[in-house]
Amino acid sequence: MNTLMTDIPQDIRLVVLDMAGTTVADGGLVERAFAAAAAAAELGVETGSPEHTEHLAYVRATMGESKISVFRHLFGTEERAQRANAAFEKAYGELVDGGLVAPVPGAREAIEELAGSGRTVVLTTGFARVTQDAVLDALGWRDSSFPVPLTLCPADAGGRGRPYPDMVLAAFVRTGAADDVRQVAVVGDTSYDVLSGVRAGAGLVAGVRTGAHGDAEFRAAGATHVLDSVAGLPALLSGAR
Repeated sequence: MNTLMTDIPQDIRLVVLDMAGTTVADGGLVERAFAAAAAAAELGVETGSPEHTEHLAYVRATMGESKISVFRHLFGTEERAQRANAAFEKAYGELVDGGLVAPVPGAREAIEELAGSGRTVVLTTGFARVTQDAVLDALGWRDSSFPVPLTLCPADAGGRGRPYPDMVLAAFVRTGAADDVRQVAVVGDTSYDVLSGVRAGAGLVAGVRTGAHGDAEFRAAGATHVLDSVAGLPALLSGAR
């Protein structure tokens, strides 16, 4: 069941979609990669320890945020944060290479339908570019037939990831697909995705129930809509109820 909290903007031209949890199902790989990274980076955080449990809870709570920002919070110094981030990206990439990611059901079809209706679709992530590309390659989403002209990670937008609006605004500027930020739709599975869309001034900001956060978090962050899945976005934009 979809929840509509405001009217649907009539002229959405640019759609900015999150990846993990929104268009990509990764089966909890973020938590698995964090556990592997904490051990591999020799940061003194033992699996099963109270500190590890506390850190993992923070990782869950901040799904959607730039990963380097998460590690800066957890590990204090820039050197430790960078070590943790590098180990995390390596571990996540190895898990992706193991075939453990798949599209959220209906996600590719939704993207193709949105593009077919004349809208521009951009994919964003809190991961580093190397990890984002590994996920795209695993799904075959860097093939020329896939109708997404631009993918963005925090480094592509000045280094600040969500909840800052930078990636949404970078998509707006770099695609030239819209004349006004109110012609932008932002969709994600976390409150950080929602907050980035709200801060960018997007006309439609939707949370989806296929990932980390739920309706209460979406509403608190200022979502205009909540969807069961990104698969329902084309119908929402066409005005269907």
